Formats: sequence, structure tokens, C-alpha cells
Amino acid sequence: MRLVKIGIASVNTTVGAFQANTDRVLDLARKMAAEDVTLGVFPEQVIAGYPAEDLVQWQGFIDHQWPELERFARETAALPLVSILGVGVALQGVRLNCAAVVAGGKVLGLVPKEKLPTYNVFYEGRTFGHGQPGMAEEHRGVPLGDYMFQFDFGTVAPEVCEDIWSADGPMRRRAYSGGELVVNLSASPFRLGFWETRRELIATRASDHQVTIAYANAVGSNDGLIFDGGGFINQNGRPVLETPRFQQGFTTAVVDLDRTLRLRTENTTWRVDKESWVSAGGKKVPVVDCTQAVKTRREKLPYPVPAHRSFFLPAPDTRRTARVALCEDILDALSLGVGDYFEKTRAFKLFGIALSGGRDSLLTLLIAHRYAKRARPDNPGSLIQAFYMPSPYSSQQTRDAAETIARELGVPFQVVSIEEAFEREKAAAQQMLGTAKLTPITEQNIQARIRAQRMWNWSNSCGGLFLQTGNMSEKSVGYTTIGGDLMGALAVIANVPKTVVMYLLDYLQETTGYEGIRKVLAKPAGPELAHDQVGEEELMPFPILDACFYLHAGEKLTPSEMRTALTAMFPEVDAERLGGYVDRFVRLFQQSIYKWVQAPLSLHIGNLDLDRERALQLPVVTGSAWLRDA
Repeated sequence: MRLVKIGIASVNTTVGAFQANTDRVLDLARKMAAEDVTLGVFPEQVIAGYPAEDLVQWQGFIDHQWPELERFARETAALPLVSILGVGVALQGVRLNCAAVVAGGKVLGLVPKEKLPTYNVFYEGRTFGHGQPGMAEEHRGVPLGDYMFQFDFGTVAPEVCEDIWSADGPMRRRAYSGGELVVNLSASPFRLGFWETRRELIATRASDHQVTIAYANAVGSNDGLIFDGGGFINQNGRPVLETPRFQQGFTTAVVDLDRTLRLRTENTTWRVDKESWVSAGGKKVPVVDCTQAVKTRREKLPYPVPAHRSFFLPAPDTRRTARVALCEDILDALSLGVGDYFEKTRAFKLFGIALSGGRDSLLTLLIAHRYAKRARPDNPGSLIQAFYMPSPYSSQQTRDAAETIARELGVPFQVVSIEEAFEREKAAAQQMLGTAKLTPITEQNIQARIRAQRMWNWSNSCGGLFLQTGNMSEKSVGYTTIGGDLMGALAVIANVPKTVVMYLLDYLQETTGYEGIRKVLAKPAGPELAHDQVGEEELMPFPILDACFYLHAGEKLTPSEMRTALTAMFPEVDAERLGGYVDRFVRLFQQSIYKWVQAPLSLHIGNLDLDRERALQLPVVTGSAWLRDA
């Protein structure tokens, strides 16, 4: 048996905080060594923080990483531990995103990332260069390229993040060249349902290539990207370990690498495929001999037996229901995003929320409070200030709901009327218009803008983080006010559809029993900027609105295709009415792009986020003739 204890680390980094990031990695490495870990696996770009985006173009940003990598090597020199961690290097005018292999006080090798994602939220092809098959360079006296590394416990094949997502990635040739333990360093953002996708992919790759895979992922949030952490160990297709998510730390498991080789001898398909690769001229990946660099301590490692002590019976089922998993994942992700933005910017002292008594601001408050409970468990409410700013159209019902939830959460609550300011601004706007009439929509926007201005004034004076509370559905059709409720320093739920907002609030009401949530849900959703406003009456039913958004923005369907899909989805709704909803949605969506490109930084939780900078990149100025039937 060749028993190896692998430690999978999730590290919460800050972009550019090289020393602090390295200190976190050092702390975990020392703790791993104290637990007899043989191989410690850390995330992609863990020294620099991820994503660094165009900072990679600064030579100083690259140059500052190497001294920290060398410091890590020096300070772990006495540990019987091999560490693999992410670092950026510059080679002949090209920046490379590398996995660094460290042991015995030395940097033993660098393996650059080959597959650079430039889709969705990723722009790596803009800043980094590609590693290449057969690449054999040197950086500061260290081998850099397409290498594997031989230690006293086996042959390790490092790779970086996207390399595992391509069927044409480096894993295939490295497995055929003798690689046993593939180590993947990742910084893979949270996306709804993506955890299961990662798990399935890693199991597939481990089975296809008959290797053991150790996968580590970043945790935390930088700007609007949220990383959920978590990692995996999978041996030849069999799951060994899944690590906790949304928290920094490490988890360990023991594997027998002899089992990986034995399973290769049994798998005739793998053997035949390898023979075909060799016959076709496949070139073996060179192996760097590191057996003298460090002597690992593995003699006391226990054989990896199932926790429930049966090789034949299933383990206890600890899986969450689909409802709990969806809701808790979103809430954990968004509270992590809010908290890390608050802490890492170092610019704010507390959160500020304009609480309307409606659903969106309520959910935003609950997310901020979820973070505050972790940051200040004894007095979470002290981190938040809530304001209720009534106009002539605000109801006693929403005021009571806002006041009730603030009291239940222990959040300071102020009522600051905008009625006088509203009348003054109407008069000023009318004076500017002359004989033209002030429109009803202008009256609504005046109210929203006064509230936003007051929140900014509060924020400027007390160092408060003004949280924007709008949802994705209403933002997509411009049901929001520039300079008003579209404004804020951080948009918390800007990528959460309205139907999901309501689903989350139903879940939170069930699990917390807050009376304030019940009171908010008792009233139809509406902005209260005019008499008896109901959002679904002014727009369309929210399930249909969200379906339109998904089909048009996600599936890229034209209006005629959308009608076909919606007829199948909502057979109870008259086809002509559905067609009207489609036409209305597409018109509003196209007309509102200029609005949502002005929105504040938003937190990302899916592949369909409404963010021109990172996700849905649409021109503001465009014709619409192509939307009509050919």
C-alpha cells in the first residue's frame, strides 16, 4: 500500500493582499503538517487573490508574488509536506497562471494553466498566456512547463482550474505518462446548481483517466464574484471526500495510490486507449525527480475505510432537500458576498438599507443580518441601520411590516418622511417644465430619487455601506429609477429573479417564524409610488416575466420562439395574452439596457446574471428589426 494523506484547503483571499494571503496559506499548511498531511492542495492564484483582472498587466503586481512564494517555501522548509499553490509569473513578456510545487524549502516546479476561460464572468485570455503541451522553460532557476513531479509517495500531475473542464485538457497525456495523482487548483465561482456539476465532472475525469483527483477551490468574494470553496478527492471515479463550502479551512482524507494503479491494470479500455495514444505518437510528459526534496511521514496513516464501516452498504443519507439546498446556498452565497465586500474594502462601518416594507428590501435586510450574525453574534443589529421614508402613497401596512422586522432583528429603525421634499421637488420640476405637464411617472421617480439622495447623504457622513435592494426581474424591464432605487454601493439581489425572491422569503418565514416577513408577504408586491400600485398588474405575472427573461436573455430565443415556449409552459393563459406579454417584455428589455448598465456592482449567483461588465454584454444602442419574424 502507498497511503497518502491529502489536505484540501479553501482560502479566502483579497486581490493584491500578497502578504496576508500567504500568511493564510502558511497557517493552513502548518496545521496540515501537524495532522500528518502528505500533500497540501491550495486554490488557484492564492497568493495574488482572484480575479486580479487587468492588475495582471502591472509588472509590479506580478513581481510581488514571487517573494511571497519563496517566503512560503522557507517557512515550510522543516515540514514533511508537499504543497501545491497558485501563483502568477511573468515569462518573456507573457503572464502565466501557474501551479507552484513547493517542498523542502524550495520551489520545485511551475505548471502553467493551458485552458484560459474567456466566457461568462471570465476574461483570462485578455491577460494571461496559455501553457502548452511539451512546454519546457525555466523561471528563476525553476522548471516551468508541462511537467509532473515524482515524490516518495507517487507521481503528481498539477493543473489549474479550467484545465479539468476540457476533454482535451492536459490530464489525458499526463495520465498516459504515468501521472497518478492529479492536483487541480481552482477559483471557480459559485453558480446555482454548479456544485453537483463539479462533482460529476471530477468523477467523470477520474474515471476516464484512471487517476486520483484532488481538487481545491477558493472561498470568499472579491468584487461581485462569490467563491463557495469546497473541494473533492475522487479516486478512479469513486468519491472519497467532499469538503465544506462557504468557509475557510481544510479537510483531509487518506487514499491508497496503489489502488489507482491496480484499477488501471483491470481497466482494459484505459489500457487500449493508452496504447493507441502511444502508437499515434503521443509524447510522454517529463517527470521532475523530487524524491530527495522532502521525506514524507506516512507510516502512521490509517487505511481509508468507510466511516460507516461497510464496503457494501450505503452510507447514511445526509443530503438536504432540493428546497433547503437551493435556499441555503443562495443565502450563504449572498451573505458571504455582502460580508466580504464590507470587510475587504475597509471603507465602511455599518450597513444602511432603505426599508420599504416590501419584499426586495426585506430580503436584502435578512441577507445583511445573516452576515452580521457571524460577524457580531452578540449584537448583529448594531451593524445595520434601517430607514423607512414614507411618501403620500406609503401605507400603514408596509410601515408596520418594516418596523416589525427591524424590531425582531434588533436593527435600529428610523422613520424619515419625504412628503415635504416630494412637494418641493414637484414644484421645482414643474417650474423647469413651464407649460408642459409633470407626468405621473416623473412623480414616482421623484420619490425614489429623494430616498436615494438621503441614503447617500447618510452614507457619506457615517461611513455606511448603502445596499441597493432591486431584483433582477424588475431591473431587466426597467421597472426601476435611475438615481433612485437603482442606486447604491452594492446591489445585493440584483441577480435574483423576483420569483426566487418570493421563494426565499417563504422559506425564511417557515424557518424563522418572523412576523415581519408574514406581514410583508400579506400585501401584493408593489412600489407604493402611486395609489394602489401592484407590480404584476403594471408589468405581468412574475412567473411569466421570469420565464420571458430566461428564454430571451438565457436561451437567446426570438419573440416568436418565446411565444411557442410560453404556450407550452403556461397552457392556462390565453395565447394572445401571452403574446402580448412577450412583446411587452422584449420592448421593455431592449429599451432598458441603458438603465441597468448604470447599476452598481452586483453579486453574481448564476450564469444568467444581468451585468454588462461580467455576464450579459449587450450594446446599449441597437436596432430591433432583427427581433421581428423573418
